[in-house]
Amino acid sequence: MKHYVFLILATIASLSSGAVSLSFSGNPHPVWSEKGSAASGLEEIYVMESVNGATASITLPSATSSATVAVWGAQGAAYAVPVAATDLSRNGTALTINRLQGDTGYTVTIDDRPVYFWIVDYSAHRYEARSLTPASDQDCGRALIEFSGNANAITYHAINARSLTLSREIELKFTTLRFDENSFSYTTEEATTVLESIGQTINIEAPLCDTYFTLSGDRFLHFWNNETEINSPLYKTTSVAAEVKAAQSGEKPDNQLNVDTDGLGGSAPFDITFSATVSDAAIFHEWQFSNDVDFEDISIRDPELTVTRTFQEMGTTYVRFVAANSDGTCSAESEVFKVFVGESFLRCPNAFSPGATEVTNDEWRVSYKSIVSFECYIFNRWGVKVAEFHDPALGWDGRYNGKLAPAGVYYYVIKAVGSDNKKYNLSGDINIVRYTGE
Repeated sequence: MKHYVFLILATIASLSSGAVSLSFSGNPHPVWSEKGSAASGLEEIYVMESVNGATASITLPSATSSATVAVWGAQGAAYAVPVAATDLSRNGTALTINRLQGDTGYTVTIDDRPVYFWIVDYSAHRYEARSLTPASDQDCGRALIEFSGNANAITYHAINARSLTLSREIELKFTTLRFDENSFSYTTEEATTVLESIGQTINIEAPLCDTYFTLSGDRFLHFWNNETEINSPLYKTTSVAAEVKAAQSGEKPDNQLNVDTDGLGGSAPFDITFSATVSDAAIFHEWQFSNDVDFEDISIRDPELTVTRTFQEMGTTYVRFVAANSDGTCSAESEVFKVFVGESFLRCPNAFSPGATEVTNDEWRVSYKSIVSFECYIFNRWGVKVAEFHDPALGWDGRYNGKLAPAGVYYYVIKAVGSDNKKYNLSGDINIVRYTGE
């Protein structure tokens, strides 16, 4: 957690509490500070607007406590050099370092206990942003922005000499599109990318719409209420994004047999609606249908975003959505939907008992799968047609002219075609049993 040390000659913490901090004076700006990580070995990291004319003080446990101060750099605390006595002053329990060095580590040893600090001289790393310009050549999916100014990394060192980076937390703000699953569409949102530092270019995930970039920073200038902000010319997006979904309509009838499939499909015929939504730069788009998983032979191309197709031929169809920008330099390709249509099957029962029980065997229906054309006619023993239907999911409830037909033998004639083009010409007996009458 960050905290801030203002330029007041005061003790922030004491050795008795287990934490030791420096306090500063001689500079008109407050000092930014951050607790050092356990891996760094540092008690505190300080960023001073400038070390010129500034002093740092620490409070000792008692007037008799011993104290020494040493400085070190990139080689680590093991190579610390004692600070000259002339650069130190002591008044009772207050020990003051009179001439501070920037970008330097300090070891303060109190009663044989060393405490480590790092001081950054911000004046040697001052953030400056002069221009921000989208690059003339852009990569698909990435936005390249040319930066002119100074925002290089601010480094410091752990006590073991490991180089660490102090993030400037520069904010790059822009507008992009976000996919909203609830509305199944792209909506505009304001986005912010936080940058530790900046070299000659900024490379971020490309916004999905035209936008201006705003760069503000850094966090140290923000802390001193001196933050700066610059804007870029208009960035023209080329990046393409798409989201897709597929929904198979209808519920499986009770008399339709299962078809094993690890994707969409099953028993034909069935309808599937394929839907897509695209980002702003997607000018070209189409749904592609192929019997080849590699789409080397595409049988159907449909440019609509939403497509509903009926599947009724046995086999596997692969479906994908592709989109591209106006010149085809950037594109997006969806997942591949696998649609399987199983082989056909048709079987007819020879008896049922309408009116005898509720639900159980009270309707004559075929068992089937992947029947794409169906005609069924039922006759009594005198050749009178008592029922007719053209959907294998339907059946005969044993009624004729609104009344339950008498028990006995009836006859069916079925003409059907399967998804595998198999033709069915079936006929046979239907026995009505356990007739209860009305």
